[in-house]
Formats: sequence, C-alpha cells, structure tokens
Amino acid sequence: MLLKDKTALITGASRGIGRGILESFLKQGARVWALARSQPQDWTAAEELAAQHGTQVRFLAADVADEAGLTAAVNQVLEQSGGLDILVNNAGITRDNFIFRISNDDWESVIRTNLTSAFYLCRLVVRHMMNRRTGSIINMSSVVGIHGNAGQTNYSASKAGLIGLTKSLALEVASRNIRVNAIAPGFIQTEMTDKIPEKNREEMLSRIPLKRMGTPEDIAGATVFLASDLSSYVTGQVLVVDGGMGT
Repeated sequence: MLLKDKTALITGASRGIGRGILESFLKQGARVWALARSQPQDWTAAEELAAQHGTQVRFLAADVADEAGLTAAVNQVLEQSGGLDILVNNAGITRDNFIFRISNDDWESVIRTNLTSAFYLCRLVVRHMMNRRTGSIINMSSVVGIHGNAGQTNYSASKAGLIGLTKSLALEVASRNIRVNAIAPGFIQTEMTDKIPEKNREEMLSRIPLKRMGTPEDIAGATVFLASDLSSYVTGQVLVVDGGMGT
C-alpha cells in the first residue's frame, strides 16, 4: 500500500477522474477527504471500498469557486484530519466556445473554478504542510494547457495557469520538503468527453498512438505515483498522460 497512513484531500472527487483518484487512493491505504459540490448517489460504494482496505473516506460538500465555503471546508479537514499529506486539485469545468462567443461569465467561471480555486487551496494547505515539513500537492492540468485547443481559450488558459502555479510554488516550498507537481491528461473517457460527437471522437483517436482514450484509472495511477514516496525526488514537473498524442 503506497499511501498507507497518509491523509489526502481531493477536489472534484464525485465522478470522472476525481472519482478514479479517490478509489485508487483508498486501495493504496490513504485516508481520503473527498470534496465536491454534491455527494454522488453511490457514495456507499466508496465507503465500502474504504472499509475493505482498512481505511476511511469522508465527503465534504463545497463549491471550490466559493472562497468562503471552501475555506471553511478545508479548515474543517485540517482540524479533524490530524494532518494533511496530499492535496489533489482536480475540480474543473468547461464552458467551450470560440473566443468571440465566450461571455465574461463563462471566462470568469472557468478561471475561478479551475485555477483560482487551486490558488485558494494551495495557500490554505501549504502553510500547514510547511509546519509539518512534508507534503505532496498535485494539480490537474491538461494537454490543452500545453498545446492549446480551438474553442477552449478559457479552459486552456486555466490549465496553462495551473502549470505556472505548480512550477512557481514548487520552488517556494521545496526547502520544506513539499513537492508540487502537475498532471496533464490527454483525452480521457469521462462524462465530459462522452458529449463529444462521434466524428470528433474519431479524429481524436487518430491522433493518439495508443489508439484508445485514456481512463480515469490511467490518471489515478499517475496521481498515486506523484502522491507517494516513489516520487520523493520529483517536484515542479508536468507529467503528461496522453497515450503518446504529444510525442
């Protein structure tokens, strides 16, 4: 169990990539606090998985774009957890359109949810980790934050911003034995990508050397690596998990 006796906070943990990370962390023995706007109907399955692996999972309802609510939730975790070892900033939304059709609200909501929330969480958690002189922070970026994507200027900007945040924060806290890394997923099979028209899906697959979309478990495996002591000499990096698309 690579994460045994470690405590993690995961945002956007109710479905998709976040749920995959949650389940993998539980299987690796971590105690997990899962934060999302609403609790999934099948939450009992997560609790059963935790019990099966001799650990615990707790759910917190909070909107990461709401600084006051997010701060209250994180403070509750810090007070009740006995210490956070891992933070995974995974929460994210899309509001796709060409730039001349993106409203101010669509721009600001994506930046606030995807990027500003990570800033809030890092600022809250890193002080705690500095006192403990240990910790791993993982920010969920995207390949579009590296390469860009037409129709996603707001989303791409938020994910590129996460990379800048990751690299700068890694330099600030490395002396306290805190590691900060990012993961850049490619096309991952989730509810979000299920909405992509079949023609576009085929075009995406033609650009992936491994000839398949990734799964939440693919991203979860990379996250376990960065959260665990296996990556104890890795910080300030962006781990691309895209099936070779960017090769």
